[in-house]
Amino acid sequence: MDSFALLLAATLNSGTVLAFAALGLLINERAGIVNLGAEGIMLVAAIAGYATAVHTGSDTLAFAGGAAAGALLAAAFGLLVIWLNTNQYATGLALSLFGTGFSAFVGIRYTQAKLGERPNFSIPYLSDIPFVGPAFFKQHPMVYLAIALTAALAWFLYRSRAGLVLRAVGESPESAHALGYPVRRIRLLAVMVGGALCGVSGAYLSVVYTPLWVEGMVAGKGWIALALTTFATWRPARVLLGAYLFGGVTMLQFALQGEGVQIASQFLTMMPYLATILVLVLISRNASFIRANMPASIGKPFFPGS
Repeated sequence: MDSFALLLAATLNSGTVLAFAALGLLINERAGIVNLGAEGIMLVAAIAGYATAVHTGSDTLAFAGGAAAGALLAAAFGLLVIWLNTNQYATGLALSLFGTGFSAFVGIRYTQAKLGERPNFSIPYLSDIPFVGPAFFKQHPMVYLAIALTAALAWFLYRSRAGLVLRAVGESPESAHALGYPVRRIRLLAVMVGGALCGVSGAYLSVVYTPLWVEGMVAGKGWIALALTTFATWRPARVLLGAYLFGGVTMLQFALQGEGVQIASQFLTMMPYLATILVLVLISRNASFIRANMPASIGKPFFPGS
């Protein structure tokens, strides 16, 4: 039971990395923009957050630095695809490649850097409950923030006027423009907010989850987060559930190794990615279900006045 509680705790920790990034990408895609640069954004934010934590000793500033780096890169991406009408997919891939190279270059001096002593978090009284306490109530505050953000985003998208406008921009930007809404500015803001959340995810990875800096440490999590939005049919609660599912698959490999299960480590390492492919294949078999939930104008450029 203790081992299972630790596995659940590790699942929440691992899933939080994916949750922040996937929620950010969900906001992008609800506005009609596909950002394939999440991997690069997360890597740049990871080194930005880690460097900030090394120099300031503050995790709060580290998350702010990661969010700022993510928002800045996303703004550059947004200006290219929204105002200059470059191809969203090609621009996103270029951003991912840029982020990979830039983070490796900047991070050279931080590969040997060490963070200060990591604080231990726990909720008084609740953390003392057998099994439940170690599993759910000894997490970093960002874990609980991811859950709160999911609820807030669900309310925003389906209960607020601003959320309705955002979804309208993703469904029919021409109609939203005809009603007087600044479609391109709304899309840019959505892209920047999404980039900031990817940045928080990257900073969480290097400052809390690891905590260290290693070149290429995101290791495909940006692509998994991108797949999660489709897996969740663009709904926040399903994004969170999917993040924990993939986080659990990731942590399961370490649990099996710890129990002495004789399975090749390479196969265990492949498990999260195999699970991603399997889920996407299963979902793709029901194309009508995807079309019913997918923003109608996702990935399509918008030219005002055309």
